[in-house]
Amino acid sequence: MKRLLVKYKSVIRFIVTFLTVYVILTMGYNLYLNVSNGTEYYPDYVTNLVAKQTSTLLNGLNYEAKVIPHTTEASMKIIINGKFVARVIEGCNAISIIILFLSFIVAFAGKFKTTLFYCFAGSIVIYAFNLFRIVILSIGLYHYPWRQELLHTVIFPMLIYGVVFILWMVWVNRFSKSKKTNKTNE
Repeated sequence: MKRLLVKYKSVIRFIVTFLTVYVILTMGYNLYLNVSNGTEYYPDYVTNLVAKQTSTLLNGLNYEAKVIPHTTEASMKIIINGKFVARVIEGCNAISIIILFLSFIVAFAGKFKTTLFYCFAGSIVIYAFNLFRIVILSIGLYHYPWRQELLHTVIFPMLIYGVVFILWMVWVNRFSKSKKTNKTNE
């Protein structure tokens, strides 16, 4: 058993680090959601911000867009040219995807400054890509409402997780300590 633990030490360290960071960040995020419940930003600050930024971008693309709080659930309605097309819920704000991204990067940490910078830059890329994803999804739902299932459950999740996967691969192949370790073993 000890031989197996020594042999797979790096894998076990990755899994433990990943799960520890993931659980801590998820618990912190859930605490934030509980504390932000009932504040002036509905349903929470980040989701509210994403909805308002979506509206701003849609207006910049010459759509008459607005967001309003949903009356029966914790979400913001996106209305384009007077037509309700989508709702922005807590799961649409990319925070849970950013938590997943950060957990992986920390588990494969490189130099401290590089890791910190990549976590910050990658989080911004994910947030911005998610924002554009919601804008394009809203436009798609406005013009092609019968394609809702395909757009919302297949194409756009594939795109956002694809971006996260590409960011992970760039990290592992260019910046993480495991890349340096593998080079010295060759």
